[in-house]
Amino acid sequence: MPHDQPASAPGPAPADASDHDPAEAPFLGLLATGAAAEEYERPVLRARAGGAAAARLAALERAKLLALRVRTELEDRRRREAELSALYATAHDLAGLRDLDAVLRAIVRRARSLLGTEVAYLTLNDPAAGDTYMRVTDGSVSARFQQLRLAMGEGLGGLVAQTARPYVTDSYFHDERFRHTRTIDSGVRDEGLVAILGVPLLLGSGVIGVLFAADRRERVFEPGQVALLAAHAAHAAVAIDTANLLAETRKTLTELEAANEIIRDRSSVIERASDVHDRLTELVLRGGGVQDVADAVAEVLDGDVEFTEPGRAPAAALDRSRADGHAVRDSADWVAAVRAGGEVLGALVLRGHPALDPVDQRTLERAAMVTSLLLLARRTAGEAEQRVRGELLDDLLDAAARDPRLLRERAARVGADLDAPHVVLAARMSGAPISDGDGPPRPDGTDRRRLWSAASHLAATRHGLAAVRDGGAVLLLPLEPGGDPAHTAREIAARLGTALHVPVTVGASAPVPPPAARPAAVADAYAEARRCREALCALGRAGQGAAAADFGFLGLLLADTRDVDGFVHRTLGAVADYDARRGTELLRTLGAYFACGMSPARTKDELHVHVNTVAQRLERVGRLLGPDWQTPARALEIQLALRLHQLSAAVTRETEE
Repeated sequence: MPHDQPASAPGPAPADASDHDPAEAPFLGLLATGAAAEEYERPVLRARAGGAAAARLAALERAKLLALRVRTELEDRRRREAELSALYATAHDLAGLRDLDAVLRAIVRRARSLLGTEVAYLTLNDPAAGDTYMRVTDGSVSARFQQLRLAMGEGLGGLVAQTARPYVTDSYFHDERFRHTRTIDSGVRDEGLVAILGVPLLLGSGVIGVLFAADRRERVFEPGQVALLAAHAAHAAVAIDTANLLAETRKTLTELEAANEIIRDRSSVIERASDVHDRLTELVLRGGGVQDVADAVAEVLDGDVEFTEPGRAPAAALDRSRADGHAVRDSADWVAAVRAGGEVLGALVLRGHPALDPVDQRTLERAAMVTSLLLLARRTAGEAEQRVRGELLDDLLDAAARDPRLLRERAARVGADLDAPHVVLAARMSGAPISDGDGPPRPDGTDRRRLWSAASHLAATRHGLAAVRDGGAVLLLPLEPGGDPAHTAREIAARLGTALHVPVTVGASAPVPPPAARPAAVADAYAEARRCREALCALGRAGQGAAAADFGFLGLLLADTRDVDGFVHRTLGAVADYDARRGTELLRTLGAYFACGMSPARTKDELHVHVNTVAQRLERVGRLLGPDWQTPARALEIQLALRLHQLSAAVTRETEE
């Protein structure tokens, strides 16, 4: 083709079009435009396609290689400039941070960005434990990895922390230069890391931690990248030290401010203590009540103060306060035991004051002491009422022929209602009494008086009656509609045990109809309650509460009502109901099974069915009665219930005939 062919004509330039042009010319344009590396092959390919001479092709090859080298140098310089710019920006950002956590998060986030890795993380040394622990991660997904601790010299990070030198591995699990441990390897494997670079965080000549960049695939970290992360770590160490110094300075200033505040408040605390002393003294002199004391202390301490009975106060805190004689902290509250001798009368609870000044603590303790004095005074005044309640209950137990009208009048004077259903409870202290620390345990007579006092207090709060009888106490308490005597027995046992600090066993009767109409029912109910109480002791369940229904078939012997149908229904009701709904013969199979000595083979002969049918029916029985239905105790109850059920059915058939 001629040399003057237009530049826009298609096809490659003729072989001699650039024979006289320098070989470097086409590559200079590519360098100027920042073309991709593959573009540098095209001038050579065009020349070869145009039939250029061998010398020309060789010159172009040399120029291409030189241009690619220049391109690489330019890219390296641009990359280093970008890295230095990013490093400068990082140092500038870190210098503006003051919070340690924010500094650490920024360090790790920038490390990941600078090296373009999937994960970055930072560990700090723990001088007290002598190891290094994971502090901050970015890009991590494994909780186990985020909680790793490394001993000095363990794993790549432990090696960096020990030697104060950067370490890099292209494939962590195939690198034997550092000591692998099961814990560290499990965490790294859980995170899926393969290539890891770690550089020390140096402060002076000491290592305070290690900064890491890692990928979940094999990767070669170039020396320039190692140097870049090391430079970033140097800035990071200074930023960490600065943040720590600022945190210590702020802490010191805070402590100084707190000390000044304590000094300023001390005079006001003393004034408050004097004020509360005067107010409590005035309350006692004018006959104030427990709530008045609580209100006065709440106003002085600027909080919510409540008097609680022993059973409603936090048990552990109440015991500690009783033993120490001081108010004790219970989470965000304070508890001061209100006691008289060895008896706990209740507690003063200050709510919402987790940090209480010692002077205010003594104020709460002094208020608890004043409260105990007021309660003792009120108890003395109430003993007469308690005696009236006890005498009324004694008459109900001993003189069934009393005039109902007089019984109602006497009950009304103490706030009791004998025209409502009640439950009778028989209570007795179990085991040796506990010493209060000031001497040996109290004698039995004192214990009975304490039991009577606690029982009378409970009866008064529930509009019931209480008396001492047969070495224990008896209570007559109103029963709510649908109320459960067994639940009431357990509650009273717990309340009395908490108040007296010894186990108290309580037996309950079945519900008693209105006592004013049937006084004799009270004595019968008391006998039943005593039998339940003695049964608890005989069965090793001292300190608990129960009614006859809690004893299974023994309840038939303990209860006056002999509720046979109720026992049968409680024991076999689920099976009987299933038979009624499905038309099955589970009860008949169950009876034959026990009659045949619990042998499925003999049972199938008795019933004239296949042994698999017996097994399937017994499996259904087990699901209805529970997995323990064949244990000796349950089997005995079930057999008794079966026999009673059969007798009841026979009687019913005879009656119908």
